[in-house]
Amino acid sequence: MAALIADWLLIIAVILLIPLTITLFKNRWTLLPLPERRPENTPSLSVLMPARNEENQIRQTVSAACKLNYPSIEVLVLNDQSEDRTGAILNELKQLYPGRLKVIYGKSRPEGWLGKPWACQQLAEEASGELLLFIDADVTLEEETANHLVTAFQSTQADMITVWPRQELGSFWERVVIPIIYHSLLTLLPSSYVHKAPFWIPAFLYRRLAVLFAAACGQFIAYKKEAYWRADGHHAVRGEVVEDVELARAARRNRLHLRMFEGGSQISCRMYTSGMEIWDGLRKNFFAGFGYRWSLFLTAGLTATFLYLYPFLVLPVSLLAGNSFQLLFSTTAVLLILLQRIHLARWFRWNPLYSWTHPLAVLWFQALGLRVMWDRLRGIPAYWKGRKVS
Repeated sequence: MAALIADWLLIIAVILLIPLTITLFKNRWTLLPLPERRPENTPSLSVLMPARNEENQIRQTVSAACKLNYPSIEVLVLNDQSEDRTGAILNELKQLYPGRLKVIYGKSRPEGWLGKPWACQQLAEEASGELLLFIDADVTLEEETANHLVTAFQSTQADMITVWPRQELGSFWERVVIPIIYHSLLTLLPSSYVHKAPFWIPAFLYRRLAVLFAAACGQFIAYKKEAYWRADGHHAVRGEVVEDVELARAARRNRLHLRMFEGGSQISCRMYTSGMEIWDGLRKNFFAGFGYRWSLFLTAGLTATFLYLYPFLVLPVSLLAGNSFQLLFSTTAVLLILLQRIHLARWFRWNPLYSWTHPLAVLWFQALGLRVMWDRLRGIPAYWKGRKVS
């Protein structure tokens, strides 16, 4: 039995070398911030922001957008039937930025539409810019972000650009849980595969498989306007909970050139502010992220347990039992996990001490997965900001 456990730990350690290699030697050098250069010319830009019950963040986010150092820009905010002080704050901001800020009042959702896609569709229909930038109401932009975004469009010839903002973490559960989202992205998907074929897949085959490598972050997605409508806008994802990934897939199906960047020092986000917000926020789209496929959902849960919990559980047992092989392999696996997490913490300027909470974060997601399974089996819908999501 001891030999079998040691063998499993050796297999885990070997497997963990793959995500470590993807993170350190692929994504760290290819997932870059927007280029910090002035654009060759300045096409008009529409910053589009859906807002529902965002009284805690909306003032900072809208003010930052209105202060962008860019000559041809409009900021459109859609008040999506908010029930808090969002509307009152937007009215105040209109007086402060009369030349730049326009507030739209959202219409009732048509049948088959979810809230965010419908809000973004309305914003796009009102936008006059040659470029469309969709951001969430908790995303903060630095003054030069618009210039750097336009430079990225011009230097890469992209039709669609998505950025993963630097996540600002406050509460204990934010520091424990949120980094796992970036860990999953950056250890599984080489970012360059989003826009070009891997060397091991022939180009003709990649064109068929490109949607499998599509990814996007709904907190920051920008388009050339004609490309957005060519891909059918948010109408193409009108009923999707995970609309950002589906937008990326729609882009690839329509042969759009998609590029992905990280926020660097230019774009930041405070996604959630408490453990309960994180639980409710991720509960609504956790199963949707797996395409509502039970096989994939359960496989992912078992794999996470095997790779990221098992070594932490075996390590103290091996130490107490004095089993040198188990201790060696479990220590190696744990160190490989911590190396990934510490590297990500340094990259995104998070507290590296929270890397040690990785098994706690995995357990948190396992508990969330069990709750989501219970909801599905009982037919319990998910809610977010007072609306049924699924």
